[in-house]
Amino acid sequence: MKNKIIFAFFLIFISGTVVAQDIKFPDLKGYKKNTNTPVYLPENLWDYINGAADTYLAYGFVDLHVAEYKKGKNVIKLEIYKQADNTMAFGIYSTERSPSFQFLNIGSQGYSADGSINFFKGSYYVKIRTYSKSENTLKSAELLAREIADLIPGGSEMPSALSMFPLDGKKANEETYINESVLGHKFLNKAFKANYESGNDIFSIFILDCDTPEDAKKTVEEYLTSSGTEALDSETARYMFKDGYNGTIFLTWKGNRIVIISGLSNDQSDIADKYTTEILK
Repeated sequence: MKNKIIFAFFLIFISGTVVAQDIKFPDLKGYKKNTNTPVYLPENLWDYINGAADTYLAYGFVDLHVAEYKKGKNVIKLEIYKQADNTMAFGIYSTERSPSFQFLNIGSQGYSADGSINFFKGSYYVKIRTYSKSENTLKSAELLAREIADLIPGGSEMPSALSMFPLDGKKANEETYINESVLGHKFLNKAFKANYESGNDIFSIFILDCDTPEDAKKTVEEYLTSSGTEALDSETARYMFKDGYNGTIFLTWKGNRIVIISGLSNDQSDIADKYTTEILK
């Protein structure tokens, strides 16, 4: 038994070493680099970001590498979060992004705000932070961000599912990916969301792609049952019903795809039909 325990710890050590070798921290001219921070894994992420760890874990967190660059009193901290895949990296990135930020052409998409530069690329979410107000330090932070973007693997494209959203009325840089509990319901998961504005109306569109048409039908039936609405025996159907949490809901499903629209009133089915028809064409 003792030998088995020692062997298990050896495997953990080797695994951590391999993970650490995946990330190469570049030098930053004039700065002293410190990479002695341990690699954080799902079981100890709370030690680093405490309560925020739950959100990262919900988006398939794999590991976190941290480095610090120091020049006199100026400090730049670098965090590289690896998530399960590109969708999950976009998902966690989108939860911390605001359309009011200054967007940068870095990685798949990035932004700067109050000394922070955050971006995602491939399955990685990168966060760089400095509290310095020095213009030279801020420039160094952006230089570091661009070097990291060139070093980490993965393509620079946005998740392909975002192209399903119609462009008419779509609000820029407000798309998100919700991995769990869409609209507050435990049975609704894995949805891309975009916000829209049409005249005085502001509403949201959710697109859920289930594994199979049978899974989609089961999900729709569960949603309808929870709202007291009778499901139609059909492979494609449109519904309008009241959700106790979210008001009027327009739901359409076809094959393995479900489209949900919230924020419109029950006399605006023409707007809902316009968008769902384009998505499901």
